[in-house]
Amino acid sequence: MDAEQVVEKQPVRLQLALLSARLAMFFIRLFKLGSGSSFPGRVASVIYPNIFQSLCAQIKKGIILVTGTNGKTTTSLLLAEMFLSHDVVHNKTGANFESGLTTALLEKAQLSGRLDADYGIFEVDELALVKILDQIAPFAIVAINLFRDQLSRYGEIQHILRSWENAILRLPASTLLFLNADDPAVCHLGEKLPQKVSYFGLNEPERYLSSKPQAADSIYCPDCDKRLNYSGFYLSHLGDYSCPQCSFKRKDPALQSSDWPQVSTDVYNKYNTMAAVSVAKEVGIDDEAIRSAILNFKPAFGRGESLAIDERKVVILLSKNPVSMNEMIKRTCRMMRRGDVETILFALNDEEMDGTDISWIWDVDLEPLAAKGKLVVMSGSRAHELALRFQYSFEESDAERKVHVEEDLEKAVAFALNNTPKNSTLPILPTYSAMLRIRKVLLGRQIL
Repeated sequence: MDAEQVVEKQPVRLQLALLSARLAMFFIRLFKLGSGSSFPGRVASVIYPNIFQSLCAQIKKGIILVTGTNGKTTTSLLLAEMFLSHDVVHNKTGANFESGLTTALLEKAQLSGRLDADYGIFEVDELALVKILDQIAPFAIVAINLFRDQLSRYGEIQHILRSWENAILRLPASTLLFLNADDPAVCHLGEKLPQKVSYFGLNEPERYLSSKPQAADSIYCPDCDKRLNYSGFYLSHLGDYSCPQCSFKRKDPALQSSDWPQVSTDVYNKYNTMAAVSVAKEVGIDDEAIRSAILNFKPAFGRGESLAIDERKVVILLSKNPVSMNEMIKRTCRMMRRGDVETILFALNDEEMDGTDISWIWDVDLEPLAAKGKLVVMSGSRAHELALRFQYSFEESDAERKVHVEEDLEKAVAFALNNTPKNSTLPILPTYSAMLRIRKVLLGRQIL
């Protein structure tokens, strides 16, 4: 039964679900309880359980799902910008479970239950992908990377890969897969699937790191468990590799990354860029539109977002696992080299959306910041543990240890701002729930 038949058979129930979701969204935003990016979808699904599939079935040309540990929000947003010539529905708030996708669809749909869109571009949580694929067959899936993240919820990388493989094997052969060639685990997944696979990656050895990163996860061959040989690392375990024992090696990307601009100078954003470019090229978006989207791209909230607060520049750098925090520390160090950073704020929470296991902070390279002698403010529910980790970064001879601990996020933000001179920059490196609350403190509203 297609979506049109469902609408005709149960129009009252479907319309009631849509109306209830719209009312929920209205009151949430009226009373500033959030942006209503997930709850309306849950309300609608209770009233009309098949609403997600019914709305997805009406998308004319197909659904593109973007998943992975880091970069989902940026990649999907950039992809949506590249598709401006098409009518697109997109979960731009970053709510990436089924309820968030459903809410995005509801905002686009008419109260009659009809939805008019060419493409759906959705970022999807790594584990939620499996549940989503049980309900819909997307046009394409983009897997950006897999890093250790929220071990209390996700488990190890291999667990996620097995769940992806089993779910994708059930999809039609027509489904397109876009996989990161530079990630050994993600690249290997392409060898085990019958669908058409296109690989993306970097071909810029001048960007190689000078040594193997501390937070490198998948550096063993997925076929024979032999340690991989790397010509160079770009980011964590992402790089140019081959197995010295069997035939497994990095696949050749379909596009040359050096031929394309990127949304920032950071390596991780070049991966996000190439993931989006690969999909856009496959669909037939012209090069001019692709390049324009890249060059005019503005970061999603919390992902390098810049805010002007009290004559100070505040840059929010989401740091939710070892790889992302290491990259944000590198970015912070570059800011400090400009000479306008006096204070840095970290915020570490252990809520469900952050992951309750915070042992990953010991895989973070905090030493570069410790050597700078700047004031570092630690906040969040696990501020003291992060402060302890930071103390271990100091040399024994370093007498000046500028660490201030304030668990209350609002007080910590105020303290950090007061210790940031006017016309200077305050970098804030928060986990996910801390980022949402800090933005609420700074802007008086919460995004999710």
